[in-house]
Amino acid sequence: MEATETKMIPIYIMGKRYEVPEGLTIMKAMEYAGYQYIRGCGCRGGICGACGTIYRKPGDYKIYSALACQTAAEPDMYLTQLPFFPANHVPSNYAELEGVPEDIYKLYPELFRCVACNACSKICPMDVPVMDVIAYIKRGDIEKAAFEAFDCIQCGLCTSRCFAEAPQFHIMQLARRIYGGKLAPKAKHNAEAAQAVREGKFDAMLNQLMSMSTEEIKKEYIEREIEPETAGDDWKPKDAKWLIEEFLR
Repeated sequence: MEATETKMIPIYIMGKRYEVPEGLTIMKAMEYAGYQYIRGCGCRGGICGACGTIYRKPGDYKIYSALACQTAAEPDMYLTQLPFFPANHVPSNYAELEGVPEDIYKLYPELFRCVACNACSKICPMDVPVMDVIAYIKRGDIEKAAFEAFDCIQCGLCTSRCFAEAPQFHIMQLARRIYGGKLAPKAKHNAEAAQAVREGKFDAMLNQLMSMSTEEIKKEYIEREIEPETAGDDWKPKDAKWLIEEFLR
């Protein structure tokens, strides 16, 4: 069988033309072109938000945004990489927060400068309705804001387009932390697990691990029983002695 010839496509990185194989992500295309990622690559799986990318298409006046690790390179696209957007982060003592909207208002009063232009939502690579989240916070609905902002990965692209100079991703993160730590109903199983830790039920297991050499730990990890891809929700390993429910008995 004859080998299929790889189709090459032209892309432009910081104005310079390169030929790269079709089908590569922007990140891999840039590496193929000879660029070395020293920072801004993170997880390489669309989770960390470190690889925010801006690009243009030929004949199109729009500026597009994407995550370089999960977006395919297109012919003749003009690329530029962005460092993590340096939005102001306001330090706070989380323990002193009361779990009310005023906690957010005091720390980030600029959210009231929002003019509802929706540029933040349009640039979000995760399709978070950023403008709506800010609106929910302004009207005091932290729970709704936290759920709508769940997919935010802190890339900061929303802030780069904000006329109000508001760090939306920091504001959304604070809303999620307040909801998760101070407003959401407490999970019974978490409380039981914490009590098991206080009672020392995990001490023997942890001491055993700490007494093992690096090579022994590697061997345990490599030889562990792995959950099959087709396993159902009720799957358990054959040796279930290390499952948390065993320690909660």
